[in-house]
Amino acid sequence: MAVDSSNREAYLKRLRRVEGQIRGLQRMVEEDKYCIDILTQVSAATKALQAFSLELLDEHLATCVVAAAAAGGGEAAVKVKEASDAIARLVRS
Repeated sequence: MAVDSSNREAYLKRLRRVEGQIRGLQRMVEEDKYCIDILTQVSAATKALQAFSLELLDEHLATCVVAAAAAGGGEAAVKVKEASDAIARLVRS
């Protein structure tokens, strides 16, 4: 399954906001802003991406993993492993 179409616009809106934050960071570097101010904005952009990731992961668990578990068989184990691997990547980042 792909991203739930009912959430797609909200996701895109959030990602556009992050994109704007990244452009703001580029401007700050071009304008030779104070390093700590830039780092503060990097932290904000990072947190925004983390929040997006967690929301997307929550959707995946609630839809793909639940559907695979209900269907049973090997697909359930595959979906749980995918989710576990994604969580591990998020924790490491």
